[in-house]
Amino acid sequence: MSETLLVNEIFLSIQGESTYAGWPCIFIRLAGCDRSCNWCDTRYASGKEGKNMTVPEIMTHIETFGIPLVEITGGEPLQQENVYTLMRMLCDRGYTLLLETGGFIPVDGVDPRVHKIIDLKTPSSGESGKNCLKNIELAVASSVLQKKAFEFKLVVASRNDYEWSKNLLSTWNLTDHCTVLMGTVFGRLDPAELAKWILEDHLHVELQLQLHKYIWPPDTRGV
Repeated sequence: MSETLLVNEIFLSIQGESTYAGWPCIFIRLAGCDRSCNWCDTRYASGKEGKNMTVPEIMTHIETFGIPLVEITGGEPLQQENVYTLMRMLCDRGYTLLLETGGFIPVDGVDPRVHKIIDLKTPSSGESGKNCLKNIELAVASSVLQKKAFEFKLVVASRNDYEWSKNLLSTWNLTDHCTVLMGTVFGRLDPAELAKWILEDHLHVELQLQLHKYIWPPDTRGV
């Protein structure tokens, strides 16, 4: 029997985040997440709402879109063991594959061809104590050979989140090893305020806006 995954939704949209922002992208949103981040904007995917699909069924479905860029997201996609098979098959088929993960699970088992987008949860999320620091260690260790294989995302809602983020980046010299994206919790912090802080501190990060929330109403699903 083929390996299956619980899929919340599969859709084509504009990539709204990461260094791939702006590109048409196929999203495979897997269901299930055992964390409760305060600012989660896909809480509908944290439970068991979805459809069981085999890996070949998923592959057949995404081939109909004719788009070379794919992102696997969630929920927390790494909670489903069969996602590793799906990632390997997508890479073998020549897709440019992005993985967006909440950053609680080590990514050392992920196919090295996958571009890993890893959240680092700030204090206001309520889950900053659960960040998997091994992922930072992996990014630092692999930066010479795979500088583009990792990027980290920090979402801030306050000055406290920003100062916490600065301290973490300084501790690990993380911006020397990979791209770091910094954005705001939509509707909680004015992006202009965050831009001001970044410029004042000469912080070597990329300011990120969630493009899909500006293109469509921010609570729209399937975009």
